[in-house]
Amino acid sequence: MTGGEPSNPEPSRQDDDQLYRGRHETPEERADRRWNELMQEIRVAQTGVQILFGFLLTVVFTTRFPQLSDTDRTIYIITVSLGAAATGALIGPVPFHRIVAGRRIKPQAVTWASRLTFVGLVLLLATLACALLLILRVATGATFVPWLVAGLVFWYLLCWFVLPLWVRHRYTAQDRK
Repeated sequence: MTGGEPSNPEPSRQDDDQLYRGRHETPEERADRRWNELMQEIRVAQTGVQILFGFLLTVVFTTRFPQLSDTDRTIYIITVSLGAAATGALIGPVPFHRIVAGRRIKPQAVTWASRLTFVGLVLLLATLACALLLILRVATGATFVPWLVAGLVFWYLLCWFVLPLWVRHRYTAQDRK
């Protein structure tokens, strides 16, 4: 090397990947970290879906339930079914982990548990939409209710999916430049 050249050689592609990730961890360490992060996220969603589902299960025992129209009963059945599916998907990663623990497949377990969680969040969104539709129909009977629910679903979509995807795209693309 001559006097004016830097002493560090050009970084390899592997070094770039490490710098891009910002962490120096083994695949197992990364899986452990991602699992712990996923469990923290699931705790929040599980609590909400379990409270909502529990509430939905009690509705059928209220004195007003027999007075619901056939349409409202159908919305109720769909809502309870979606709530049950969301609960199953959001609790699913726990037994999933129990069943595969110790098999040295944690990276794959994290991937599948993450997918279950995503499906659970989509089902939770559908449950919330149906629950809002039912409650607001019964409470007001107003014709604007479907529009109000559509606006709220749009808000959930923005907060839960659009904003995170936009931030991911914006800052990931910026990091690669």
